[in-house]
Amino acid sequence: MNAVLALENGTVYRGTAAGAQGIARGEVVFNTSMTGYQEVLTDPSYAGQIVTMTCPQIGNYGVSPEDVESGAPKVAGFIMREESPIASNWRASGTLRDYLITNHVVAIADIDTRELTRLLRSSGVMRGVIATGDVETGDLVRQARAIPHMEGTDLVREVTCAAPFDWTPAMDQAGAHPGTDLAFAPQMHAKRPLRVAAYDFGIKWNILRRLTAYGCDVHVVPASTPAQELMAADVDGIFLSNGPGDPAAVDYAIQNVRELTTADKPIFGICLGHQILGLALGGKTFKLKFGHRGANHPVKFLETGKVEITSQNHGFAVDPESLPTDVKVTHLNLYDGTVEGLKVMDRPIYSVQYHPEASPGPHDADYLFKQFVEDMEKRR
Repeated sequence: MNAVLALENGTVYRGTAAGAQGIARGEVVFNTSMTGYQEVLTDPSYAGQIVTMTCPQIGNYGVSPEDVESGAPKVAGFIMREESPIASNWRASGTLRDYLITNHVVAIADIDTRELTRLLRSSGVMRGVIATGDVETGDLVRQARAIPHMEGTDLVREVTCAAPFDWTPAMDQAGAHPGTDLAFAPQMHAKRPLRVAAYDFGIKWNILRRLTAYGCDVHVVPASTPAQELMAADVDGIFLSNGPGDPAAVDYAIQNVRELTTADKPIFGICLGHQILGLALGGKTFKLKFGHRGANHPVKFLETGKVEITSQNHGFAVDPESLPTDVKVTHLNLYDGTVEGLKVMDRPIYSVQYHPEASPGPHDADYLFKQFVEDMEKRR
């Protein structure tokens, strides 16, 4: 079946349908990762976005239940140069096409993704529409221009869990969807595990896996959970997750985190959680021209001078000039010098813009989880 991608500037690409039939609308972005397409598809941070994979062939190793980052794909749409018709991997449970169709993801293949990426890099990300079948391109362009801008849009409400739940390895294996209402019942141990309250702004499951691997009991809470509730809870630390949309639009989360910074509990944020923390501390954020999305972005840890190979997925950044004097920048992006990490100087409150749980290094940034655990141990 034919498919069309139409951008708000009037550019039209014609290709073939590679997923479900229908129409997908969103902000068109590009990701430079050569692998990890299933993690990209299921990362809630991509809600509201149509993702272009720059790697020329996608789907080679199929899909596996072990590689998901949430209960189902969260992207608005998917774009590929060439779709692999076979899945060459012993772990694969099926092909990418079947996975996209089953999960109602509209996708397009057989277009020049290199040309599209160059356009987005030079002009900036754009709103766009993918449609399958016989369509009128002029109408699709008009639909693209009618899509709300990412600036000022709160997408966290669309991906956060409906109710608090405890993360367990069994949920991971069973593919349970966050939102299950499970009681936060402390487990009995000779030495009780550290308890972490994790705000779900669109949390990736590998973050929960890493915290669990470090011996933490993780209690995930909806994005709008009042700060007072967590301050009164018997938890050792607060985690601020990744997520989609404009951080400045999530005003309720900013206010809650601002209150939590006054509590005597370590706070660790990743991606959107980093941006929300920056805003809560008095800083400002701004939208990047085309964002950072890929698995090999170099980041310099200023304290040691070491360079970490990182996985990234964000379209906004913290303005370093807006931060108060008691907050220091700890990490810098070596591509464009933007802020990749910050820390409150006299308290165990810190965050990074990139995704240490994605392990592209593969272990370059895992020390961040270790630091969080050590800070919680000191407090206890």
